[in-house]
Amino acid sequence: MNFEESPRTKKFDLEERLIDYSVLITGIVETMPNTRAGNHFAGQLIRSGTSPALNYAEAQVGVPCSILTFQNTEQGTPNDEF
Repeated sequence: MNFEESPRTKKFDLEERLIDYSVLITGIVETMPNTRAGNHFAGQLIRSGTSPALNYAEAQVGVPCSILTFQNTEQGTPNDEF
């Protein structure tokens, strides 16, 4: 066994694991009943279960904090620059 392939030295890929988690959550949501309560819980679960992967990916882009803070209300929202 090669040293790089050892389970103890396997690279920890958080983004891949979060994507796999999102896929798992999506599968669970698809099995929920099509009732008023089921749809409510499914919506909550899909939003909270898939957002970590998207938030992590966005954080990896490295948007500077200075862009995300309001320095002058006349400048608009931070997302206006993108």
